[in-house]
Amino acid sequence: MRPTHILVLLIVLIVLFGAKRLPDVARSIGQSMKVFKKEITELQEDETPAPAHTPDK
Repeated sequence: MRPTHILVLLIVLIVLFGAKRLPDVARSIGQSMKVFKKEITELQEDETPAPAHTPDK
């Protein structure tokens, strides 16, 4: 992305949400991503097969 694209995107976001609500929106997106990553990690850990237990003779 070019810097001008990022600048236009920021201007559109400020117009849509307003400058005062933008930090709240960013915070809620960050929290959502944190929860999403945690769930993905837990899901991957659940799918990892446990080592097979072999009885000692």
